[in-house]
Amino acid sequence: MSVKPPLPNLSHSHASLDETLQVLGQRRRLLKLLGGLGAVSLLPQGAIACSLIPAETAGPYPGDGTNGPNVLIQSGIVRSDIRSSFGSSGTAVAPGTPLTVTLQFLSTVAGCGPIEGLAVYLWHCNASGGYSMYSSGVTAQNYLRGVQATDANGRCTFTSIFPGCYAGRWPHIHFEVFASLLDATTGSNAGRVSQLALPESVSRQVYAQTLLYPNGTSNLNPLTLDSDNVFGNDGGIHQLATVSGDNASGYTSFLEVGVAVDATSSDLLFADDFET
Repeated sequence: MSVKPPLPNLSHSHASLDETLQVLGQRRRLLKLLGGLGAVSLLPQGAIACSLIPAETAGPYPGDGTNGPNVLIQSGIVRSDIRSSFGSSGTAVAPGTPLTVTLQFLSTVAGCGPIEGLAVYLWHCNASGGYSMYSSGVTAQNYLRGVQATDANGRCTFTSIFPGCYAGRWPHIHFEVFASLLDATTGSNAGRVSQLALPESVSRQVYAQTLLYPNGTSNLNPLTLDSDNVFGNDGGIHQLATVSGDNASGYTSFLEVGVAVDATSSDLLFADDFET
């Protein structure tokens, strides 16, 4: 596991064009020396929030052994496509509109550098709002759950479906962050638990498919990000993903996730004292 060195940064989010061009040039020169860190690294650092992701509840359906079953110790949990069940739960595929979820992890204590080698456990409800392993009718399934490790750009990507909306909660995706795949697959020592929020406009487009997403629109109608019991304290400002696409071809989502880590030792240490 490692944290990449910080790149030149804008002085503030409203920097002039001249400063922006200067920073871009500095960053390109540094990237050339480093061998390149990917196109995303050419963006001005001011465009990256690099804020500590709020710690949130894992909810009543984590499947991580803290409340009933533990999918993390099952062979096959490390996977990028989480649409189907696996192992003894069979191969049933959760119906729904395709959604690709990409998270990029940045160190809030090491110059916003990308963090390689983290393990991320991601899970969410199905199109009708039920959680595999817990909800009526899907207790025998373990779909829409998986673990991935972050790459050299601090990114991990999951192929899934757009989650449904159930009564009382804004459309969301859960994730837990571990220092390593070993920690994740033993279901212990999560360094950070949080949630990703999905935009309202896209959610409404998806939920208009009433055969796939029964009650999605009616459950969403009375909700706002500000009234949600998880995102309501700040309106989900650090957790609202960007999403593009359409119902026919599916959607792609992206969220930058800031975590307070120290990679100066062989073990990646989560700095809990940086929590807000």
